[in-house]
Amino acid sequence: MCYNTFMISIAIIEDDQTIAQMYRMKFESEGFAIGVAADGRSGLEMVSKHIPDLILLDLQMPEMNGTETLKHIRKLPGGQNIPVIVLTNLGQQEAPKDLAALGIESYIIKADLTPSQVVEQVKRTLGVTTDPSEQNPVPHE
Repeated sequence: MCYNTFMISIAIIEDDQTIAQMYRMKFESEGFAIGVAADGRSGLEMVSKHIPDLILLDLQMPEMNGTETLKHIRKLPGGQNIPVIVLTNLGQQEAPKDLAALGIESYIIKADLTPSQVVEQVKRTLGVTTDPSEQNPVPHE
């Protein structure tokens, strides 16, 4: 995925392609540049080629689960500072215990929020608002 350098980039690492494409379309309609990976290994490769502004990360995936993926991402140059929002079907009590130590911004259960609410959570995390006179999200000043 090639990102437009003038847009805020989000990496979606999600194995359910229906969900991934739903979030891709929602975020793109809000002016974000989106990269999608269908498993942890592909997500790690994508992030290593371009450090996104934020990662939406599923936990249960083939190839490499979300926790292992995040451990590897945190070791990449610049990977320590990427905000990560976990977007999963696992309840927090079922989440891996070492997840909090990996520095996640928030933990969202997919069924609890609509895509619009997830977009708003991402905007809050990034300190971004959508200026009505512009197509693309812009940082707060």
